[in-house]
Amino acid sequence: MRKLVYYVASTLDGFVAGPDGADPTGPDGFWPIPEDYLRYLAEHYPETLPGPARQALGITVEGTRFDTVVEGRRSYEIGLRAGLTDAYPHLRHLVVSRTLGKSPDPAVEIVADDPLAAIRELKRQDGKDVWLIGGGDLAGALYPEIDELVLKTAPMTLRTGIPLFGRHDHGFDPRTWQLTDHHVLGSGALFLTYTRSTPAGPASA
Repeated sequence: MRKLVYYVASTLDGFVAGPDGADPTGPDGFWPIPEDYLRYLAEHYPETLPGPARQALGITVEGTRFDTVVEGRRSYEIGLRAGLTDAYPHLRHLVVSRTLGKSPDPAVEIVADDPLAAIRELKRQDGKDVWLIGGGDLAGALYPEIDELVLKTAPMTLRTGIPLFGRHDHGFDPRTWQLTDHHVLGSGALFLTYTRSTPAGPASA
C-alpha cells in the first residue's frame, strides 16, 4: 500500500513558513539554500524539485520516492503567482480546495470534497508514495493518514509563523514516530525521516 509522506522544510522551532505564509524559499524568502542542500535534494529527491528548477539543473530522472504530489490552495497559489499553473508536471498533481473552482491547468486535479477520503483512495491505488507538500493546515487535516515524515530541518528559528500542522485546532491527538533515517549536511541542515509507530486512522482511546 502506498504511503502518504509529509516531506517538508521545517525550522528548529517547528515552522514551515513565516506568518504571512509566503514561500520562504522564493526570491524574497528567508530560507537558507546552501549548495550542499540543493545537491542533496537533486541526488535523493529529484522529483520534489519544481519543473523550472529541474530544467535549470538538467535533471531528467523520475525519482524513486513519489509519483504524486498533493498540496493545499495557498501552497498552489504561490506557484500561480510565479506564473506556474503546474509546478510539478512530472508528477500527478492534486490541489485540495473548496474555493478554487475550475483547475487553472488541465493536468492539475482539484479535490473539492473530503480530502481524507481522497487520500485514502490514492493510497489504495498502485504506484509510488504520495508526497504531501503542505501547507500546514492541509497537513493538519490529513494528520490521521500521514504515514511518514521527512523533515528538512534548517538551522534557524522564527519564533512565530505557520506551524508544521497549521494553525487550525484539529484536536489533541498524540502520535509516536520512529526515526528510520537521518542525514546531516555540512551546512547544518538535517534530513530526518520518521515512520509512524501508532496506526494511522482515528486516534486511539
